[in-house]
Amino acid sequence: MFAKYLMGAATAAVLAGPAMAENWTMTTTWPSSLELIEIDKKFVEIANALIDDEDLTIEFFDGGSLVPAGEVFGAVESGTIQAGGDWPGYWAGRDAAFSPLATTASLFNAVDYVNWIKGWGGAEIYNEVYGKFGMVYLPYGVTNNESGFRTVSKAVRTTEDLQGLRLRVSGLEQGKLLEKLGGSQVSMAGGEIYQSLERGVIDGAEFSTPNVDLSGGFDQVTKYWSTPGWHQSSSIFGVMINKAAWDALSPENQERLKVAADATLLWSLANTEKRATEAYQKFQEAGTEITRLDDATLENIQNMANETITEVACDNPSSAKVYASMLGYLQDYSKWRDASAPFNLGRTPQGPDLARIQECAGG
Repeated sequence: MFAKYLMGAATAAVLAGPAMAENWTMTTTWPSSLELIEIDKKFVEIANALIDDEDLTIEFFDGGSLVPAGEVFGAVESGTIQAGGDWPGYWAGRDAAFSPLATTASLFNAVDYVNWIKGWGGAEIYNEVYGKFGMVYLPYGVTNNESGFRTVSKAVRTTEDLQGLRLRVSGLEQGKLLEKLGGSQVSMAGGEIYQSLERGVIDGAEFSTPNVDLSGGFDQVTKYWSTPGWHQSSSIFGVMINKAAWDALSPENQERLKVAADATLLWSLANTEKRATEAYQKFQEAGTEITRLDDATLENIQNMANETITEVACDNPSSAKVYASMLGYLQDYSKWRDASAPFNLGRTPQGPDLARIQECAGG
């Protein structure tokens, strides 16, 4: 009887044949001309090195070569492609919670995002929000605060200088905050900024870190640079994975993709800081006038950012839930961060009132 069972099992295995390899198509929101795409490419490189190509191969396509940047979310959601690199803030129109998952106004720095994601439950929140759309999400890129505003014909040395300026700004809270300061938000994809500056469609723009801005050629079309990037104190990037495609993987290969994302996350921080430092020097050499807002101005912006965050969070319970988790982390981590100052990981910002945000989250 046992012999017959073994023979039957062997026959079934032969008929089944070898397991079919998974072949994923992945694209990104970034065109090849912008340096942010290097984060996506690094993830794919590490993932393909960790996973046997008999199990899974990820074929990567530059942004715009398969679908327009704004359609990457829908392509992954529908299963047209299996994976897509993104910046979560682009999808805030679908759910306001995507905004703080991408960046914050004068709140988190890069290490705060990493701490929160890996140690304070942030990873679960990403997957809760993306999970509503049938996706798994792996954060795999982080950059510190963005460059700030680059303008064509008028320097921004104080917030009064923002009055009346048409500025390309990305982000829900960021746009509202800019409008409070007297500027006007203009939304456009990163690949459209250069020509819009060159043609005078906008007076200035923010986009990313100095190295990414340099890759966009902004040194050629702007004369002034106002730092720091208070509107986006850090940014997160990652990969959206169709849930059905994810579920088709073995637990071992799911874990390998998580390891690839973590490795890319660390690489992105060090690589960006090095490249940003090099780019800063190149902007100086190009003759860009670089100024910094004073501390009193930044404190005023922090207060206005807190008001804006609270307004947005209290209009959107899902956004409030994300902010409540983030502010809870800041409060908890401040015990050790402040005690170890100045030998610590950045500052503890005086952010919005946690109890108020929790109330808006329904908790």
